[in-house]
Amino acid sequence: MNPDYVVLVDELDQEIGVMEKFEAHEQGKLHRAFSVFIFNDKHELLLQRRALGKYHSEGLWSNTCCSHPMQGEEIIVAAQRRLKEEMGMCCDLKHTFKFIYHAELDNNLKEHEIDHILIGFSNETPHPNLEEVIAFKWLSLEFLQKDVEVNEAAYSAWLKLLIRNHYSQILNNLNP
Repeated sequence: MNPDYVVLVDELDQEIGVMEKFEAHEQGKLHRAFSVFIFNDKHELLLQRRALGKYHSEGLWSNTCCSHPMQGEEIIVAAQRRLKEEMGMCCDLKHTFKFIYHAELDNNLKEHEIDHILIGFSNETPHPNLEEVIAFKWLSLEFLQKDVEVNEAAYSAWLKLLIRNHYSQILNNLNP
């Protein structure tokens, strides 16, 4: 499958087809996605600032890496692939939970995803792909939670939802 396509799913995460990625975001079609959270040994989260020129959420701070698996690709394999492509890093990942969300984005686009949350641990220095990421930083979850409320426009829609609604689930998975 072309990486510019997403896997359409029903609310039980059962595959029902594929669609071009931009079209799926225009129409707000439910599709499969993943979000990677990498923590260091201080339990700080590695955040990335999305590159300018991305088709949505450009320049916003987000979790370490996020994307969509290709048809037939396992979530963990896809997440490891994108972590290497976006951040120049490799580490073991653990699938922790998934949730469905819908968010209005810039450029009249819509996210409607079943987002699989994966957590990994690394002290490796990222080597970001500048077409994907223009900056990175490590933050404590506690600081991030407060900053999302104060500077909400600086963060991606899905990261805000995860921090506001699933903070304890993320925190409970910080044991490698």
